[in-house]
Amino acid sequence: MTASATYPIGIPGTAWGEPEKAQWRARQRRQRSYADDVVAAIDRLRTDFDVLQYGELDYPPDGRFPLFALRTRAWRDDLPCALVTGGVHGYETSGVFGALQFAERHGGDFDGRINLLVAPCVSPWAYERIHRWNPHAIDPNRSFRADSPAAESAALLQLIAPLRGRFLVHVDLHETTDTDETEFRPALAARDGKPFQPDGIPDGFYLVDDADNPQPAFQQAIIAAVQKVTHIAPADARGEIIGSPVVAPGVIEYAFVPLGLCAGITGARYTTTTEVYPDSPRATPEQCNAAQVAAVRAGIGFALQHA
Repeated sequence: MTASATYPIGIPGTAWGEPEKAQWRARQRRQRSYADDVVAAIDRLRTDFDVLQYGELDYPPDGRFPLFALRTRAWRDDLPCALVTGGVHGYETSGVFGALQFAERHGGDFDGRINLLVAPCVSPWAYERIHRWNPHAIDPNRSFRADSPAAESAALLQLIAPLRGRFLVHVDLHETTDTDETEFRPALAARDGKPFQPDGIPDGFYLVDDADNPQPAFQQAIIAAVQKVTHIAPADARGEIIGSPVVAPGVIEYAFVPLGLCAGITGARYTTTTEVYPDSPRATPEQCNAAQVAAVRAGIGFALQHA
């Protein structure tokens, strides 16, 4: 794979201003339907879950995007809570469908043991455009903090705020794709006026643990479940995955809260970010969805066992 050293918007070495961001947004095209793919699937789950509309994004001229979460119908205040998030980066398709499939096929498995809150598509505008950013060229997954510049992040933070301190586990579902290297990382470098440094894309599933609250046994329980579904990414020649040291098979660490990552929003003891590789010749879309489901099931199961 090769990647261009320059991006077609902006001046190399100069951060984007509003004209460059407008030029970038004008290049984005709607490629699929949030209403048809996601909202319709959520509607089908209304018989089993309470459906909460926790916000609405207004992005003219592209329209308005209601934000939905699924909540355990038999919610109990004496139980701990689990958060499952998908589509924080809208282009990461298996995160969205993995969250929906988990809710549909396994949501009832935990009745009476833990309250489930599932936000399957945090960034619907980006879902439709198969992109990482929102329309303001902001990455929601670097924006989970007070006074967030990303409406997607702010809405989710508001949803979970009353439950902080009650979450036992949070599994945030993501993908690492070839377009990270060919489009999104070059765009990020151009936006910030920095040089693009090609790296590489790991072939396989991996996890990101919280460097400030590492839970290695929890991560390895998820890896053990997922490797029955799809392959685990090996370390590269430097012993790294996407530039971070591999601390255990298929596991790296980021500092969730300082980086403004979604997986850091709950204060839960057990947190992780999954990363599926959908462009692998060794994996199908169905396997990627199944890997996300396996990760959620294993993560919640481990958390309950060790609570």
